[in-house]
Amino acid sequence: MDLKILSLATDKTTDKLQECLQSLKADELASLLQNQAVKGRAVGTFLRAILKGSPCSEEDGALRRYKIYSCCIQLVESGDLQQDVASEIVGLLMLEVHHFPGPLLVDLANDFVGAVREDRLVNGKSLELLPIILTALATKKEALACGKGDLNGEECKRQLIDTLCSVRWAQRYMIQLTSMFKDVRLTPEEMNLVVAKVLTMFSKLNLQEIPPLVYQLLVLSSKGSRRNVLDGIIAFFRELDKQHSEEQSDDELSELAAAPADELHHVEGTIILHIVFAIKLDCELGRELLKHLKAGQQGDPSKCLCPFSIALLLSLTRIQRFEEQVFDLLKTSVVKSFKDLQLLQGSKFLQTLVPQRTCVSTMILEVVKNSVHSWDHVTQGLIEFGFILMDSYGPKKILDGKAVEIGSSLSKMTNQHACKLGANILLETFKIHEMIRQEILEQVLNRVVTRTSSPISHFLDLFSDIIMYAPLILQNCSKVTETFDYLFFLPLQTVQGLLKAVQPLLKISMSMRDSLILVLRKAMFASQLDARKSAVAGFLLLLKNFKVLGSLPSSQCTQSIGVTQVHVDVHSRYSAVANETFCLEIIDSLKRCLGQQADVRLLLYEGFYDVLRRNSQLASSIMQTLFSQLKQFYEPEPDLLPPLKLGACVVTQGSQIFLQEPLDHLLSCIQHCLAWYKNRVVPLQQGDEGEEEEEELYHELDDMLESITVRMIKSELEDFELDKSADFSQSTNVGIKNNICACLVMGVCEVLMEYNFSISNFSKSKFEEILSLFTCYKKFSDILSEKAGKGKAKMASKASDSLLSMKFVSELLTALFRDSIQSHEESLSILRSSSEFMHYAVNVALQKVQQLIRTGRVSGPDGQNPDRIFQNLCDITRVLLWRYTSIPTSVEESGKKEKGKSISLLCLEGLQKILSAVQQFYQPKVQQFLQALDVMGTEEEEAGVTVTQRASFQIRQFQRSLLNLLSSEEEDFNSKEALLLLTVLSTLSKLLEPTSPQFVQMLSWTSKICKEYSREDVSFCKSLMNLFFSLHVLYKSPVTLLRDLSQDIHGQLGDIDQDVEIEKTDHFAMVNLRTAAPTVCLLVLSQAEKVLEEVDWLITKIKGSVNQETLSEDASSQAVPPNLLIEKAIIMQLGTLVTFFHELVQTALPSGSCVDTLLKDLSKIYSTLTAFIKYYLQVCQNSRGIPNTVEKLVKLSGSHLTPVCYSFISYVQNKSSNNPKCSEKEKAAVSTTMAKVLRETKPIPNLVFAIEQYEKFLIQLSKKCKVNLMQHMKLSTSRDFKIRGNVLDMVLREDGEDESEEGAASALTQQDKEPAKKRRKKCLS
Repeated sequence: MDLKILSLATDKTTDKLQECLQSLKADELASLLQNQAVKGRAVGTFLRAILKGSPCSEEDGALRRYKIYSCCIQLVESGDLQQDVASEIVGLLMLEVHHFPGPLLVDLANDFVGAVREDRLVNGKSLELLPIILTALATKKEALACGKGDLNGEECKRQLIDTLCSVRWAQRYMIQLTSMFKDVRLTPEEMNLVVAKVLTMFSKLNLQEIPPLVYQLLVLSSKGSRRNVLDGIIAFFRELDKQHSEEQSDDELSELAAAPADELHHVEGTIILHIVFAIKLDCELGRELLKHLKAGQQGDPSKCLCPFSIALLLSLTRIQRFEEQVFDLLKTSVVKSFKDLQLLQGSKFLQTLVPQRTCVSTMILEVVKNSVHSWDHVTQGLIEFGFILMDSYGPKKILDGKAVEIGSSLSKMTNQHACKLGANILLETFKIHEMIRQEILEQVLNRVVTRTSSPISHFLDLFSDIIMYAPLILQNCSKVTETFDYLFFLPLQTVQGLLKAVQPLLKISMSMRDSLILVLRKAMFASQLDARKSAVAGFLLLLKNFKVLGSLPSSQCTQSIGVTQVHVDVHSRYSAVANETFCLEIIDSLKRCLGQQADVRLLLYEGFYDVLRRNSQLASSIMQTLFSQLKQFYEPEPDLLPPLKLGACVVTQGSQIFLQEPLDHLLSCIQHCLAWYKNRVVPLQQGDEGEEEEEELYHELDDMLESITVRMIKSELEDFELDKSADFSQSTNVGIKNNICACLVMGVCEVLMEYNFSISNFSKSKFEEILSLFTCYKKFSDILSEKAGKGKAKMASKASDSLLSMKFVSELLTALFRDSIQSHEESLSILRSSSEFMHYAVNVALQKVQQLIRTGRVSGPDGQNPDRIFQNLCDITRVLLWRYTSIPTSVEESGKKEKGKSISLLCLEGLQKILSAVQQFYQPKVQQFLQALDVMGTEEEEAGVTVTQRASFQIRQFQRSLLNLLSSEEEDFNSKEALLLLTVLSTLSKLLEPTSPQFVQMLSWTSKICKEYSREDVSFCKSLMNLFFSLHVLYKSPVTLLRDLSQDIHGQLGDIDQDVEIEKTDHFAMVNLRTAAPTVCLLVLSQAEKVLEEVDWLITKIKGSVNQETLSEDASSQAVPPNLLIEKAIIMQLGTLVTFFHELVQTALPSGSCVDTLLKDLSKIYSTLTAFIKYYLQVCQNSRGIPNTVEKLVKLSGSHLTPVCYSFISYVQNKSSNNPKCSEKEKAAVSTTMAKVLRETKPIPNLVFAIEQYEKFLIQLSKKCKVNLMQHMKLSTSRDFKIRGNVLDMVLREDGEDESEEGAASALTQQDKEPAKKRRKKCLS
């Protein structure tokens, strides 16, 4: 039969073929077809013959064709056919679909839907037919029976797609179904339906099956609905990551979340590659991604940004056209995230409304961690982004050798956090990815070498961290060795940082060490002074870090070395014996420096003590070098005065005179090395013969210092040729030389004081010598301060760097104030009898702390050792605290009136500066610091005490002191002490936990002081109110406080209408006629600005969340609006602020800053009210009305604020116009008056514009929500312009020059255009 059909098909007519086919039953035809298909022989020809004999123009033919299609679909799905046979059958069927009549097409499509619903499809091969069927169906215009009614072809297609998307899809042919839709022409609604269906299927698949489905979805997205596709993919993986990290297992994603982390991240990596590939082919998809993520920034960023979306963005940077946009978006997100975090941390009001969310920085570091799973396409973007953050937000300016941040404190903190994030990204990426280590290192070192004019401390810190992580990997790195060649040209600070960072490498790499030494030796003979200083710094660092056999162990190290490095150091060929030869060679090189400039010698003298302490075996060489140097300037004759050749220390070159030998620093170095030798080496010596020569040297040095001491005491001013009649001016050579010599003598006296104290053992005679040396020091100090004249500031800065070591200052203060041992009493009384010496001791302590705050280090031994400095700070603080609390300033000052500050006041100033330094440099050690100040308790008791409790204990002491001050009479009030006490209290209060009872006690105490005590001291009032506000914002919002203060200010200053009598309120006694304006007024306005900033931030946040709800269409499904709580809080804040401004606007404020600031802040509150009204315009679109509270707020602003604003404007203008007229001759005075008038009136048009904008949007909202909000607003009168006669007269009297410009002050316009231009036009007309 099959042969007959094939032969009949060759005839020109189909009549016989049709008759033959009609004679066969459907089953027979199907079995014939099945046999042909299974055999695979000529099945295409046979199928063509059947289709030729079943024309769709006849009903029987069409039905037979329909049955053949059904039979073929079953055959293809059976899996019995060979691949090529099945493909041939499907191809033939596709070609003939468009011949089908509409009803049969509907039946065919319904068969497919039924097969999907009942899961009858085996391999999904036949689904290739469905798009052709749906496309053919859409072309039918006639009415077709589909579902419950008659529909045209397009509507039938829509209903079929709807049905198909509503049935369950089997997992095995999900990809074919998705792929099938790309060949169907879909409307936007149909597209959204299909995309939503596919996205819901993600959770039903295994992880490995998701990437191919995503690929098909991305191909499909080229037809539209791109944002939905991207949003769905990102949202799915965001939720999956979240559940995986939290290990949740109670919902539909539980199986996927239980998959191993590496499998999940591999899948994410594959999907990111698919998306980036799709974006390369379809740029619109990339634009949609960026639009979607930018829009998400306005609301809750964590709903858009997640580790997956950030990784996707970083991969997108490989496409050039998106690179800049992506990095800008990520930078904005990071900075916004840090700013939001800062804002939240600084406001209790915001903390109660907005939950703490994951910071973007945490997500980025999560991406770095995940990138280990073959995310090579992400790593390049990570590196670039890390460097972008470090370049953009690193320190920008160098001041006194120290990097300085520019901008407000909020932006400073944000910049520091962003820069630190960049460094963390690069460090973590360096640890994970070996392939890109070289690139990171090269880029870091390139920046270190090329950026000589800008701070690079952040790059040096990163470089140091990299080396500490992987010293063995970098030991043969050529890039580091190449960098050494540029040491000549780098600033000294950079060289020191760089050499300190590479120190671990030098311990394990001989070739690197040799390269460095070669460079340093060349630098030693360079013509540039900085290069020679760099060479000295480098050699000193090497001496410190290469231990010689037999050296004493040092407990203090400038940089800790990792375990691996120590291991290598021990087992390498760098033996201690070899180190000794190496170090002695370096010392020989350094000896040459003793003939160079003073700056080079100074570096050497400052570094030798550290070398000695770290490498004790070098003591003999170093001491011998120093001894030889001192002998050049020492007068050996015992009766010769003075004992030192000061003239030899100063050199004249041409017309210039400068210091050649810093003799005081040389003596200081010798003194510290001697003291160290006596304390550490002598106790360990057992009388070895080899030590005798060395001891002789030390005895000789001791004798020299003794002789210098005695002769310095005997020397008079005339012996130094520096009596009061000498020339000390900075303009003559003699004067400069005398200044230098006087400073040298003062330095020598200080060094000798420390030396004699160290060997005194509390001997009476030694203390008398110390006092005599101080008298000598004081003589020169007084002469310099008296004679310096204009150069006084310069000399003061030189004298501020005292040569006393910080450790000695600590010991001296302890002896002077705390030593109560009976045997010491008599000798100490000698020093204690001199109040000038006591003042000097405390002043030096202050100078040391100021130096630490200014430069981050202290001069003298251990000046760069943070641990030693911290210990000394603790000791000094303990003494100063005891002295201040034991002998109050009032007691001390009542005893004797002296010129300058009392010791107690100096102690308090020292405490204030130390607390500031500890918070700046030793934040992690605050607990240890406070513990050092407390009375010693048992270890168990100490362990259980928190920082808050310790800080609270100290706070109470200073509170008592402040109360004692406030209890005194107004004329006896010590303003300086009160300000210092408030600064100390402010610093200590930052250590209190805001939720603790101690914090509440501090707040209530400050509030009580403000309410009960009245002082007319403006600075004290400002400092106290600042403290009060800084505490209050961490407890609750300060709006009610602002309202009370505004009432007090109004009561004190009176009303703008002089006929109105104000009833004075007395909420805060601190607000009086003297302090109300401008001090308190400007403070409360500043706080109001902060509150408005918080409200603006909240409005922006809820606006963004409304947009996100609109996109996700969730808003209508939620019974309670999610932002209701925030809306109520905003209304409360704005309502209270309206009453606050209501009071201030009616206050007779003095002209100047108060009026200017108030006008600007009024514009701000109207702008904020406008933004809030715009938010409700947006909300009304989502079928939500406005709450009653909003109506009340509008009513309040209309009745209490707008009318009085216009009255205040008139008051300001009248004050300006009533200014006294200037004389015609005094043109300068006239121009000053004009400038003042312009300044005072400039914010007025801006305010009127803000009010009118507010009213404009109120009208729009009234129309939208069908509520008349304008009934509460009093419309302003026409305020076109006003001619001021007196100002006009002054202008007309001028020579006519610049008339058009100056005339701008003659008119004021209040319309909705640029005010300045209108004023000018009106005046000219």
